[in-house]
Amino acid sequence: MATLFLRKLYNSFVPVDQNAAELMEKMRPNAEFKAELTQPRNIGFHRKFFALLDVAFDAWDAPEIEHNGVKIAKNRDRFRKDIIIQCGFYNLSVGIDGKVKIDAKSMSFSNMDEIEFNELYSSAIDVILGKVLTHYTRDDLDRVVQKVLGFC
Repeated sequence: MATLFLRKLYNSFVPVDQNAAELMEKMRPNAEFKAELTQPRNIGFHRKFFALLDVAFDAWDAPEIEHNGVKIAKNRDRFRKDIIIQCGFYNLSVGIDGKVKIDAKSMSFSNMDEIEFNELYSSAIDVILGKVLTHYTRDDLDRVVQKVLGFC
């Protein structure tokens, strides 16, 4: 199976690079092909998501909890997973104890395309504004994230 990088131009697709152009040239005109389209992820947008999480994590006032005499500190990785789960991006499984387990979906580049990642980002803003940064507006949050990224 060939992987082609294409650009949608009005009602058709055109090759983005020389490799795709050569592969398309070998295809018979007017032949039918089966395609599974994904939109490659944008690394800049990926970084923006993590800047959003950093802003929220740093502002999050986690409850002070002890477990068996040990103080439990807030954890950035757990926070990220909890936000993803709150956004509805999770998998369910059953543990050895027979209880249902909720795991955040992987947001690796191979497991989540740009379209799904856009949905996650938008949902994450809603969750963060509703649960962590309740005194912020979306514009406030966007400004802070851009500042963290060094764009302001």
